[in-house]
Amino acid sequence: MGYSGTAAPVPELIGLPEDWWDPAWLALRSPDAHEAAPPRWDPASIPVSPAPEPDPDPEPPAPPAPSWGQVLSTTLRLWTTRHLPWLRRPPRRRLAMTALGAGLLAVTIGTAGLATAMLSPAHAAPLPARPAPVAAPAGRTALPASLTTTPQTAKPVWLSVPSLGIGKTSLVDLGLQRNGALQVPSSTAVAGWYTGSPRPGAVGSAVIAGHVDSRTGPGIFFWLRALQSGDRIYVGRADGTMAVFTVTEVRKFAKDQFPTAAVYGPEPDAELRLITCGGVFDRSLGSYLSNVVVFARLAGS
Repeated sequence: MGYSGTAAPVPELIGLPEDWWDPAWLALRSPDAHEAAPPRWDPASIPVSPAPEPDPDPEPPAPPAPSWGQVLSTTLRLWTTRHLPWLRRPPRRRLAMTALGAGLLAVTIGTAGLATAMLSPAHAAPLPARPAPVAAPAGRTALPASLTTTPQTAKPVWLSVPSLGIGKTSLVDLGLQRNGALQVPSSTAVAGWYTGSPRPGAVGSAVIAGHVDSRTGPGIFFWLRALQSGDRIYVGRADGTMAVFTVTEVRKFAKDQFPTAAVYGPEPDAELRLITCGGVFDRSLGSYLSNVVVFARLAGS
């Protein structure tokens, strides 16, 4: 069956460039057809979401937790402020107080050092070794019973202290100085009997004195302070007899508090006192500040 109407125009085949990859662009167009213009992009046509309304009462962010260093620093600062208020003073004043304290400390140390130097012993060398004990002297001993029958006790001529290593050492006579003080032997190697006291072995307190040391070394009574109760002291007499004494006490007295009555005073028995210097040596005075006194009693009395 044929078509009887007016013949329609033959459609024109329009081809796109050969390098175009999308086959959808291959289309048939009529010569009198109008190609629709591609839609233009309008930013206003894009829907916009409304912005969120601000929170009328926002919660503040939580502060970070303090470190252990901050905690310790704060604790120390609060404790210092409460217990050490002087640290809160202005830096200049605190610095001045620190300098003043350091100066006072230096003066104190210097004064202590000077006092130590002034009061140090005359001999800077180490203490000598204590002498070894010696044998007790042999001889005829004067008995306490003879005190009432002997009209005159013989004069002392030698002294021996075996526990201190002192053998028979000569005794010299000692008197009083012009100021009333007891004389001392001219030699540090011997001791002296005070002629104003009873003779050793007679009733009363016989007194024998000796040096503790000198610039050249120890004296005869250097170790006198080491005597102990029960030690023996021997005093030889001109008649060949000897009086034996037993130590009862060893004491040290400051020279300005010396017990004169207890040392030189009368006693009902035959007693002996050995005296020397001791304690601290004062360089400014050139002498010791104390005395060492040994108290002894005639053995058997």
